[in-house]
Amino acid sequence: MPIPDSAPKEDGFATERDPRLRIIIPMIVAVAFLMEQLDSTIITTAIPDMAKSLDTTPLRMNLAVSMYILTLAVFIPVSGWFADRFGARRIFALALFVFTLGSALCGMATSFEMLLVTRGIQGLGGAMMTPVGRLILLRSFPRSQLVTAMTYMTLPAILGPVIGPLLGGFLTTYASWRWIFYVNLPFGFIGILLALRYVDDVRAENQSRFDFRGFLMVGVGLALMQYGIENVGRPTIPPLAVVAVLVAAVLLLLGFTRYARGVPSPAVDLTLFRIRSFWVGTLAGGLCRIGLNGVPFLLPLMLQVGFGVSPVTSGSLTFLSSFGALLVRPALSVLLRAFGFDRVLAGSAVLGAFMIAGFSFMEPDTPHWIIGAYILVFGLIRSVQFMASNTLSYADTPAEKLSRATSLGGVLQQLSVSFGVSIAAMLLGLVSIESQILTPARFHEAFLLIAVFPLLSIPGFLFLRPEDGMQVSRHYRKGIKR
Repeated sequence: MPIPDSAPKEDGFATERDPRLRIIIPMIVAVAFLMEQLDSTIITTAIPDMAKSLDTTPLRMNLAVSMYILTLAVFIPVSGWFADRFGARRIFALALFVFTLGSALCGMATSFEMLLVTRGIQGLGGAMMTPVGRLILLRSFPRSQLVTAMTYMTLPAILGPVIGPLLGGFLTTYASWRWIFYVNLPFGFIGILLALRYVDDVRAENQSRFDFRGFLMVGVGLALMQYGIENVGRPTIPPLAVVAVLVAAVLLLLGFTRYARGVPSPAVDLTLFRIRSFWVGTLAGGLCRIGLNGVPFLLPLMLQVGFGVSPVTSGSLTFLSSFGALLVRPALSVLLRAFGFDRVLAGSAVLGAFMIAGFSFMEPDTPHWIIGAYILVFGLIRSVQFMASNTLSYADTPAEKLSRATSLGGVLQQLSVSFGVSIAAMLLGLVSIESQILTPARFHEAFLLIAVFPLLSIPGFLFLRPEDGMQVSRHYRKGIKR
């Protein structure tokens, strides 16, 4: 039975009408998120084989990674508008179809150029799939159950970058690099059928006109920003051109902030940053995530290149961080209720920074069980930070702004992943610029530098008040009304 074309009331949520949907809807969205996150990293271990098969160089294959991430960042802002205009169920199913089609075409690519185009198609589907899936979760659960719903969204974002390289290496070694794309096909088709069957087709009551000019300014600005950062670490254009690209990106994004003030419904709703819990969760949380997202890139490289372990051993060790995410999920509600968002976020940022810096003390002769145990604890802290900041971002957001909030939040979350990898690569390149040899000492320096980012986020978390997100955390302090 479809619900009215407006934001649902507390007693009109799909999960309240049918308790089975408390499991079914999050699982549908979680599988979609996992596919999208996996494909951000899964090709990294397959790059040499792909380059050889497509008659190109491994260095140029980096464009296949960048193309996917850039397409995600550029098209995420329009997803909320399309969901409001055509219905969340319809757009989510369409996004799954485009992503699955792009995956099939990637697997059939016969040239490097074809792979780039098909990766763009895949990224377009992923860009629509992630924020619309998040919107479905937010509109399917009452606020009192938001923590449970958001953990299903965050887990794939944590697991994907960890599982991706290991799964990519396994499929490439024992099957073919093409199977890293074909593996998405059955999940995509099953997800489409389940979404059409169980997801409500919620639309916005008042649909605004699409801001095409603003979309171009934000999209091109983000694309140039990502391209510029990529070239700081791995330059493919002259230094002056890199500076010009970054300056152009900043000018476009600053120009949009001024342009958005005179537009009734801009492509990106910057008024969301007036909500304290939203800007703290997305901006301060995003800054913290940049440092935490650099670890899944640096750690496998240090283990394999710096310590000389095999890809299988490296993947088995780094995979342990995913168990941290599984352990934290049921405990997050308890932590938030006991300490509140402000203390949980600030505390996990401090611990995260120290854990990142701690990787600099590891040496090639460090026993693997110690490395594995350390990675497991890091995964716990990283998961607390990710889940808490993502939940806070939407805890106090009005229902009528959820679609725009999920779009903007999706952009910032995706950029924190790509910026984390790019900045980690840039720092590693800078500390090894003289010798050009990636020794353990160079990795240690890179870890120490990227550990600064979680510390930089702490002033933002200190802006939180005890009552922020209280309806979700259920944390009450003396002097704060329930």
